[in-house]
Amino acid sequence: MKRIRLSDTIAEQMGLTLNTSGRYRLSDELVEKASNLKSGSKIETSRTKKNVEKDFVLSAWNDEGFMMDIDQYCEHYKLPREDVREYKLVSHTGTPYYNIKFKEVAEKEVMSFDIEELVKKHIKPVDVSRSIEIEDENDFDMLTYSDVHIGMETNPDNKAMYSVEWNRQSALRECHRMIQATIENQSSTTLVIDELGDFLDGYNQQTTRGGHALPQNMSNEEAFDVALEFKMALIDGLVNHYESIMINNICNDNHAGSFGYFVNKAFKDICSVKYPNVEVNNYTKFINHYYIDNTCFVITHGKDDSSLKFGFKPHLDAKGIEKIDQYLKQNDVYKHANKIVFKKGDSHQALIDMCTSDDFYYVNYPALSPSSMWVQNNFKKGRRGFVLESVNEERNTHSFNPIFI
Repeated sequence: MKRIRLSDTIAEQMGLTLNTSGRYRLSDELVEKASNLKSGSKIETSRTKKNVEKDFVLSAWNDEGFMMDIDQYCEHYKLPREDVREYKLVSHTGTPYYNIKFKEVAEKEVMSFDIEELVKKHIKPVDVSRSIEIEDENDFDMLTYSDVHIGMETNPDNKAMYSVEWNRQSALRECHRMIQATIENQSSTTLVIDELGDFLDGYNQQTTRGGHALPQNMSNEEAFDVALEFKMALIDGLVNHYESIMINNICNDNHAGSFGYFVNKAFKDICSVKYPNVEVNNYTKFINHYYIDNTCFVITHGKDDSSLKFGFKPHLDAKGIEKIDQYLKQNDVYKHANKIVFKKGDSHQALIDMCTSDDFYYVNYPALSPSSMWVQNNFKKGRRGFVLESVNEERNTHSFNPIFI
């Protein structure tokens, strides 16, 4: 038989060595590994090592080899299906599994509040009778406020450059300031109140995304109670001055989130019992809209509860125009509205832009709360307040009256 002579490189790669008689034999290393394999030891190759280092996943294959849907997956692995917020089937690891995002702990913990006890004191049906008669000069009045941040500590460790007290008393003081200004500037028997989010500073000293602690001066229960007291004080102070009041609350933002929704849900239920002339709408989407006659108001906080790292900017740019335009097209707003007003909070600035877009107004509303220490250090003290508006469609007028504190 003709012998084949391998190059030294190939022989080494194959684990062979050439003995004195010119025959190839296994290297001592391979002999040792074969001996270990025979005795039941596991050989760690580069491939098995890679497999060992893979992240552990719960396979979406069931025991019969069929793909499970999310309900079957949760049942199979004893996962709480009711707490699943988002899920996605992925397979880049080689083993298909569900990437699950569960609801925030806050959403479950807030439910443990004795909400019934907290709101019981507010549920007292009353007779609504207008105390002041006024002729309609305009179609409707509007009060817009944002970023109340109830529970926020503005001067943690006494280090703030511009220390402004923000507690129950000061928040209710600004609430009564809004009531007084609205009555003094009344020009209609119909009132619309828009609250544009971040009504509370956060649950458990966290934003909706978590990640860092927020300096706060109230417990969760105290913040809830003060927030509800604020809402009730506002409507109690205005209800006898208007024939009808519509209140729109943004419940998708980056601070209050679900916590804000629970306050507004309690507020809505109370109003439905107390006041027949009050309508409360709680919006849980990032962008929402409603119509009054031929005007469409598009309302948002400006930043959502989970997805956006950067929200709508104070100054409208091309990206913002495109996003708003797509929303208006998707919801056929252009077909049904003669005028469109886009309203946002979040930026803590009062900016009214009627020119950048030919299709809609772009309005930033100031924060009612003082600036946090983070805002003071990263930007400036800023101006805070709320905005009163009056609309007359026949005269095609829309007046803005910012009230600064």
